[in-house]
Amino acid sequence: MAAKAHTVGVLVFDGMKMLDLTGPAEVFSEANRYGAHYRLTVVSPSGKAVSTSIGMLVPVDAEVADAPAFDTLLVVGGDRLPEAPIEPDLSAATGALAFKAGRVASVCTGAFLLGAAGLLDGKRATTHWQHTAALARRHPKARVEPDALFVKDSTTYTSAGVTAGIDLALALLEGDHGPDLARRVARSLVVYMQRSGGQSQFSASLQGPAPRTPVLRLVQDAVQADPTADHSLEALAARARVSPRHLSRMFRSELDTTPMKYVELIRFDRAKALLDSGHNATEAAAMSGFPSYESLRRAFARHLGVSPTAYQHRFASTGSGSRTPTSTP
Repeated sequence: MAAKAHTVGVLVFDGMKMLDLTGPAEVFSEANRYGAHYRLTVVSPSGKAVSTSIGMLVPVDAEVADAPAFDTLLVVGGDRLPEAPIEPDLSAATGALAFKAGRVASVCTGAFLLGAAGLLDGKRATTHWQHTAALARRHPKARVEPDALFVKDSTTYTSAGVTAGIDLALALLEGDHGPDLARRVARSLVVYMQRSGGQSQFSASLQGPAPRTPVLRLVQDAVQADPTADHSLEALAARARVSPRHLSRMFRSELDTTPMKYVELIRFDRAKALLDSGHNATEAAAMSGFPSYESLRRAFARHLGVSPTAYQHRFASTGSGSRTPTSTP
């Protein structure tokens, strides 16, 4: 007797990210080759085909109003979701499908649809690192985790940028069928079962508006112009012509950090850029203002959970594609 199919409904709309659909779909399809039984149904609010971010049309199996209850509802993302209010029919469609679903998952900015439907209130969540602040502002009842690749809170799952939908689908697969099957699928798709590090390895560390106070802008400009200079608390305070205590209070009030943590982040971002351009870790440490490789290594461990060398290997140029990998997924 055949096992009962696990139904996965995918909510799509015009402007959706293509990989938000195809990445998880490939995970579930590959799992079926190894004994799982997932059945995907693509639905849209109108039941009509939708245009994706790359201009391709995606056919749709059903209109939301006619869709059955799904074991898993997967909500894709789109570039416009963080930038404008969610259309009422789209948020209503999300809520209607979620109400009947066994579990609900979003990929990338699809979290904004879950939020618009009230599905993130009181829950932990994440989205693409560029939009975590916007998600937190728009849905203050949610507890947004900016560095997570995906977050599970009860039966609600949210994930980071587009390829993190694959991480999410593997996690769902592991929950359904255990780690052995999930690992087989990951190997077959040549992806990691679980990537080390969070979203911060892809993002700029310092974001947000410039400080209002001219003194702080002066200090920021000086540190950014030459991260290798003497930027001790005393030196920064002297440059700003304020006391070290007063400068610390200003940093805490406007930037929610300390002067020394700010200096480290500037140097950390510079070191990442140097590693990206091909410098080795020792060179990157010296050229970004870290006193030693060890201090750079500790900074990478704090911010990314990986070493500078591991970071560089992960983001090195693909070259001709002929390099021998040091390890396999």
